[in-house]
Amino acid sequence: MRILLAQMNPLVGDVAGNTDQILALAAAARDRQAADLVVFPELALTGYPPEDLLLRPELIARVTAALERLRHELRGITAIVGYPRASVAGLHNVAGVIRDGELVAEYAKQTLPNYSVFDEKRYFLPGQAPCLFLHEGRRLGLTICEDIWEEGPARQAVEAGAELLININASPYHQGKQAQREELVGMRAREHGVAILYVNLVGGQDELVFDGGSFAVDAKGCVVRRAPSFEPAELVVEFAAESASEATGQAFAAPLQPVPGPLASVPDEEAGIYQALVLGVRDYVRKNGFRGAVLGLSGGIDSALTLAVAVDALGADQVEAVLMPSRYTAEMSVQDAEEEARRLGVAWRIIPIEPAFDAFLWMLREAFAGAAADVTEENIQARCRGVVMMAISNKAGKILLTTGNKSEMAVGYATLYGDMAGGFAPIKDCAKTLVYRLARYRNRLAPVIPERVLERAPSAELAPNQTDQDSLPPYPLLDEILRRYIELDQGISEIVAAGLPEPEVRRVTRLVDRNEYKRRQAPPGVRITSRAFGRDRRYPITSGF
Repeated sequence: MRILLAQMNPLVGDVAGNTDQILALAAAARDRQAADLVVFPELALTGYPPEDLLLRPELIARVTAALERLRHELRGITAIVGYPRASVAGLHNVAGVIRDGELVAEYAKQTLPNYSVFDEKRYFLPGQAPCLFLHEGRRLGLTICEDIWEEGPARQAVEAGAELLININASPYHQGKQAQREELVGMRAREHGVAILYVNLVGGQDELVFDGGSFAVDAKGCVVRRAPSFEPAELVVEFAAESASEATGQAFAAPLQPVPGPLASVPDEEAGIYQALVLGVRDYVRKNGFRGAVLGLSGGIDSALTLAVAVDALGADQVEAVLMPSRYTAEMSVQDAEEEARRLGVAWRIIPIEPAFDAFLWMLREAFAGAAADVTEENIQARCRGVVMMAISNKAGKILLTTGNKSEMAVGYATLYGDMAGGFAPIKDCAKTLVYRLARYRNRLAPVIPERVLERAPSAELAPNQTDQDSLPPYPLLDEILRRYIELDQGISEIVAAGLPEPEVRRVTRLVDRNEYKRRQAPPGVRITSRAFGRDRRYPITSGF
């Protein structure tokens, strides 16, 4: 028996295109005799997550038509496909087994996640029963994603006679996720004494990145085959032929155990995060039909890393950089930005914002009469840049990538309609200290970011001799407070008890709470932690907490 795990990259809502992918992958596996069963990920027909598209009858009608097409065209190979199924009671998230024109089995997901980025109880009803089907004379059991994180569905299937469990997934990436998956699935295999096949989506979908990494574990819970991460792949899992009894010489069905085979390596932390950023940018730009990307290049670390990610995602010919110096921009910033652009091979231009800044100050001279200069004038500079960048984005049909990091977004160290203006925020979920780690990781591949950018004190350069640390705690301290408050949900007393200074803890947490309104107006960005701003963390703007 050979089973192919099809780690595919669907487009949410493109039922016809996703069906084309499924048919092409299944036909290729059949024609080259790679496998007799091909397994596709969760909701492969619609892509994941389809969100409120599931509430549109037209989407369900398209899924029904696609299933008829699969039944008609899928011949000579068995396929397991994920899709939403409508009934009188409501929608179920199901896995269907299609073989030679027949839907031979259908399983409804029992455990519906409704936490973090998941809202499945908004759309689906839970299934109630296990599902087994015969393949090559063996009883195979179906589960879907969250089912394997709970003990019940796997136990039900094994008690019903399953000799192998197949788990189809749409499991998004965050740091350390692959190790969590393999540990959990291995534990289920050991609990029930069966091998488990785990197939996952790959690709970017708005804030989410699906990292693939499909794998097989044997009944002892050992990973014996693994597909690559962050790219489409086909992982063929072979099973040993039936064995013969030494006593009688007669053939008997041995336990279904996957034969050890290729084990793609799991990227280390910095490599995995960087690949997630690249994939997230690539798919957001391409799936939304942009001609490329444009970004403001300041000579600082955030824009330098964003430029490197954009080039690795799209190619240097699809990326444009714009330098927008002001009266406060240091000459070394311009030099470093130009050097970054040269090293990465991108086109760049210089558009000074001084004429626009002067014009705004003149226009506002009466409104500002008698008032001292403050953050208002700093924000005007950032908004001049925002106007320039959005104009170039509109004219060129290229998406504007913003360059802000998670630390800045957390405390509001960013300007609405200024440096926050744009369509996608690649490093939105990366703390400032992580930005430096990722920049050094990228430089180990090739030195694209000048060393001076990595070593000089970060600055918004909106006032004379300004540095970030004039307004914020040192980034290592800031990021630790933010990690505890945002990602671990710790309160002020818990954070202080961990040894962090109470005045800074109170100041930082107050800034986080006060700036929720800004984050609501920020563009989407790649999620790489278990608690990102956006789908993960939904706090009220108006709150007395």
